Amino acid sequence: MISIKTITAEETYSLRHSVMWPNQPISFVMLSDDEKGIHFGLFVNEILTSVISLFISDKKAQFRKFATLKHEQGKGYGTKLLKHTINFVSAKTMEELWCNARTDKTKFYKKFGFTETKKKFTKENIDFVILEKKLK
Repeated sequence: MISIKTITAEETYSLRHSVMWPNQPISFVMLSDDEKGIHFGLFVNEILTSVISLFISDKKAQFRKFATLKHEQGKGYGTKLLKHTINFVSAKTMEELWCNARTDKTKFYKKFGFTETKKKFTKENIDFVILEKKLK
């Protein structure tokens, strides 16, 4: 059974760490404004499988730290969680949803209508690009 629930920032840390930055200390995946975010967890048979953190400012929303357990990737769980996030933001009449995406993951986001901006950066030798999706 699959369910999506609001969770605490602390509940995201272990999964974020294991998937995104396993060679860094766990503090590396903790955001200074985590307490201001809305955090969603996708559970498969009560096991936290995918997480995403959403930060809303004015009419724009950014999602961060989107991660799915490595052995569960490719099964549609991330798709379900991202669709949930897009629907949640759209219901709040936001104008834009954006993220900092690893460049090797942009194809995934483009399936949902995200487009690349010219803004790019590198963090810990990984290339990122800012993607955005206009909602209005």
